[in-house]
Amino acid sequence: MSRSLYEILQEIPMFTSLKPEKLVKIAALARSCNFMKQQIVFSEGDSSEGFHLIIEGKIKVYKLSGDGKEQILHFFGPGEPVGEVPVFEGSDYPAFAEAVMPTNTVFIPKKEFIELIRTDSQIALELLAILSRRLHYFTVLIDDLSLKEVPARLARYLLTMISTSDDNKRVDLEISKTQLAALLGTVPETLSRAMAKMAAMDLIEITGSQIRLLDPVRLEALAWSGRLT
Repeated sequence: MSRSLYEILQEIPMFTSLKPEKLVKIAALARSCNFMKQQIVFSEGDSSEGFHLIIEGKIKVYKLSGDGKEQILHFFGPGEPVGEVPVFEGSDYPAFAEAVMPTNTVFIPKKEFIELIRTDSQIALELLAILSRRLHYFTVLIDDLSLKEVPARLARYLLTMISTSDDNKRVDLEISKTQLAALLGTVPETLSRAMAKMAAMDLIEITGSQIRLLDPVRLEALAWSGRLT
């Protein structure tokens, strides 16, 4: 028997502290969406009609340069919202979003949701916390892309991944090397050279799609210093 939207939303982190009667109101606004691999969720410049909460799967958010080069901004997974910022800014979607695997979401329409949070400060505060974390993430991303070499960007990425993992020294890459390179603002060849050099320095060990962090302390220093020495 399939779960109701109310039961699904109960497991979304941004809603876990809400009282049942408030969650019922949000569930009444929502609808389920399914996306195939490589299906566009929304495009840059599209009118913002609402935001998605990922239930299963993964969505990448990215920008395209004038010559078609893809800069991945972030990958979002289960429990995370996608496209919520323009909903509250009143602007169009600022980037592309694409499912990188079969993905199920719950879509929250903009107009009805805005009306709801105008009367409920608790929901508004939960969203403010999420937006603050997003702002911090993109501030760090801009700093990394403009000031730091590829090994430092990779070190920060790996440290971020283990911070949410059960194993604090192993990262299982769920994205391709091409996608990881785009996320780090480089090309696969440069990323491969950086990985090889870090492995030679006993910072990481690479086995297929698994990367083991051999020296998290030195990786942390690399992530902050910006250079491989």
